[in-house]
Amino acid sequence: MPDHKLEGLQDQTTMTNSETPSPELRHSFSAQEPPPKGHWWIWALLLIALAVGGVFYYQRHSSGDSSKAKAAAPPRAVPITTASSHTGDIGVFVEALGTVTPVYTVTVTARVQGEIMEVHYKEGQMVKKGDPLLEIDPRPYQATLTQGEGQLAHDQALLAEAGIDLDRYKSAFSRNAIAQQQVYDQEQAVLQYEGTVKNDEGMVENARVNLGYTHIASPIDGRVGLRLVDPGNIVQAGSTTPLVVITQLQPITVIFSVAEDYLPQIMKQLRQGHSMPVAALDRTQEQQIANGSLLTLDNQIDTTTGTVKLKAVFPNADDALFPNQFVNARLLVETEHNSTLVPTAAIQRSAQGAFVYVVKPDKTAQMRPVKAGTTDGNETAVEGIGPDTMVALSGFDRLQDGAPVAIRGGKQSSENGSSSGDDQAAPSQNSGHGGKKSARNQPDGDASP
Repeated sequence: MPDHKLEGLQDQTTMTNSETPSPELRHSFSAQEPPPKGHWWIWALLLIALAVGGVFYYQRHSSGDSSKAKAAAPPRAVPITTASSHTGDIGVFVEALGTVTPVYTVTVTARVQGEIMEVHYKEGQMVKKGDPLLEIDPRPYQATLTQGEGQLAHDQALLAEAGIDLDRYKSAFSRNAIAQQQVYDQEQAVLQYEGTVKNDEGMVENARVNLGYTHIASPIDGRVGLRLVDPGNIVQAGSTTPLVVITQLQPITVIFSVAEDYLPQIMKQLRQGHSMPVAALDRTQEQQIANGSLLTLDNQIDTTTGTVKLKAVFPNADDALFPNQFVNARLLVETEHNSTLVPTAAIQRSAQGAFVYVVKPDKTAQMRPVKAGTTDGNETAVEGIGPDTMVALSGFDRLQDGAPVAIRGGKQSSENGSSSGDDQAAPSQNSGHGGKKSARNQPDGDASP
């Protein structure tokens, strides 16, 4: 007889086993379960670190590639302009501020008193020596002259009468008709009348001179200034008030001072009788106003400034120089011959000294140290390179020693474009004997070795 309890237990066990999920189903269920809530930030940090590392690796890789590309690319040529050095003469100049001074300046004042009757000149007129300028009323002085002439005539008659009496006394004394004393007295009377006549002659001459002072004429050739007195005014004799001022303009002089250091060179040229040219320049020292020559120098040195005054004379035929005008005087002290000359703009300066960039035949730049000497305008005498050497005039902010160049302009001295200049000519000797170095013509030296 079957056991119903046992069957019921087996059925329950079978049902329980059938409801149990398979391993695959259990695995899917476990995968769908969310991760623990306490560890999500660890995964976020891991993802951020991976992203940063990727970006860094990409940048390093790209920068390395660009550096390799730049290293592989050839350097670009620097565009420059050039010029060639040459052999020539250059002057040693001394420059100083000068003042234009007339050779003669006349301030006319009244020598006699009277009324101004006429003014014959016009303001700013050029006059010649002897031309009439002013007329003072001559009538009082004409009257004085007439009086003096009358007194002279009277005393001359008395002298003649005394002379006649003296002759008569001498004749009577020869016949023993009068005493010797009368003859002596008459001789002294004649001498007195002669003195009186001479005094009268002086008075007449003085009146004639004063009468001449009423007619004022120009004592020199020159230019009349502005009118200082008008007709109708009364002028006083011996007054310091000028009636007119006349200045000579042709020739004219310029006075300037130079340092005493240049005195031996200047004296050497003057002792040898050499004419030393002097140029008058404008305020900017760019335009030449007139040409002249050194006339003389002062006889002593100013101890307060250590300078000596020099005077130069200019023909001034075109009236370019005006009295009391300030000009820049440029004195040529001496001339240096057979010097190597380069454009002043080619010379650069650094802490080690002056240098130029020489363009080699392979179109590369080479820095060459030089010794700068005398500067004259846009040219400078140098030592360290020879003639026919091509030098750079621009592009100094990018030029380096050995850098390739591209010539945009300039004069080439040979078929190859340049020469090194080392073996072509020896450097000039004794350049820059104290000559003025024109700092305004020197470049700033924006390149350094």
